[in-house]
Amino acid sequence: MTIRTIAVHDLGGTGPTTMYAHATGFHARCWEPVAARLPSMHNIAYDAKGHGDTPADPDGAVDWATYGADAAAVADSLNDAGSVNDAGSRNDADFLNDGGPVLGVGHSMGGAALLMAALSSPESFTGIVVYEPIVMPPAFASVNGDSNLLAARARRRRSTFASFEQAVANYSSKPPLNIFTPESMEAYVRGGFAVGDDRLVHLKCSPEHEARTFEAASDHDTWERLVDISVPVWLLCGRPQDGQPSAGAASLAERIPGARYIQLDHLGHFGPMQSPGEIAALIADAAANFSLI
Repeated sequence: MTIRTIAVHDLGGTGPTTMYAHATGFHARCWEPVAARLPSMHNIAYDAKGHGDTPADPDGAVDWATYGADAAAVADSLNDAGSVNDAGSRNDADFLNDGGPVLGVGHSMGGAALLMAALSSPESFTGIVVYEPIVMPPAFASVNGDSNLLAARARRRRSTFASFEQAVANYSSKPPLNIFTPESMEAYVRGGFAVGDDRLVHLKCSPEHEARTFEAASDHDTWERLVDISVPVWLLCGRPQDGQPSAGAASLAERIPGARYIQLDHLGHFGPMQSPGEIAALIADAAANFSLI
């Protein structure tokens, strides 16, 4: 029997549970700056397969449907009032959830995973807030390796630095991550790298796993199923740009029954890391709207 192993992190706060899902190549602790601004919520985040502290499949396979199933497993476990270990997950703190549906918050790949989870486990969510989820129409053809710019960039990505400080300095000096706030950059690096036996710091999410995740981004049927979502959804988006997830966000929101679409023209795809305070305020507004607080 296969048991899921999902690393789950308690980001603090007390109150109704908010569950965070991260983007491709990111990890749960990227949400720390947002969670810190929501002390009236119990903020819990998990690492997707092959990211952060959750191991990848031994064969290296990547399936976005699995990302959705894992999001549902964590939400279902939290909904069952107890440690997420009930779902075969593990956590870095001995925390208990009060039980009941959770507020899901997802960015990019994490947003797609939560929409999938809302389809399979609607009873586990009071509502969902997603920022530029990666859900593509059928006309968007899958592309492979060298023709997928994001995948090609991921495979060329530097995966080792002499120290956490060197990694912070490197990413802060150039696009696309130089728009992160200092606290967001610290969270990204401190949670996304680990010290190896060689005393260097290495990416936890391998460049190859990140690349395969980009390549598989259109290999799921969530677009066609959006019309069946029964959970309240707020969809946040940065300034629409051709070739970016923002370009199709409004059309995606239109397919979700009753979804609220909020466009933030001063932000880009990394909005939660670019303006964590603003995103936290919108999450709080959504929580109030969903009668959580």
